[in-house]
Amino acid sequence: MESQKIILKPVITEASTAEMDNKRYVFDVATQATKPQIKAAIEELFDVKVVKLNVINVKGKKKRVGRYVGYTNKRRKAIATLSSDSKAIKFFEE
Repeated sequence: MESQKIILKPVITEASTAEMDNKRYVFDVATQATKPQIKAAIEELFDVKVVKLNVINVKGKKKRVGRYVGYTNKRRKAIATLSSDSKAIKFFEE
């Protein structure tokens, strides 16, 4: 699988932005990607060293519009902890 297809987008929330100071970054990843594929993709795309990787499967939420009931898309999150000598990943250019 190609690296750009594994790492879909960064997750930018208040909690994930606070964790960037500790060199922990959160990404939405492909649902069929494995931990070794995700780690290799992050290291290749951002030229960093991943020390620890946590992966979470997030269920879709139940939503209704009138009498119709459905679910939002399920997704997979990866929390990557970088080594202390790795450079920071810049999402916002200053």
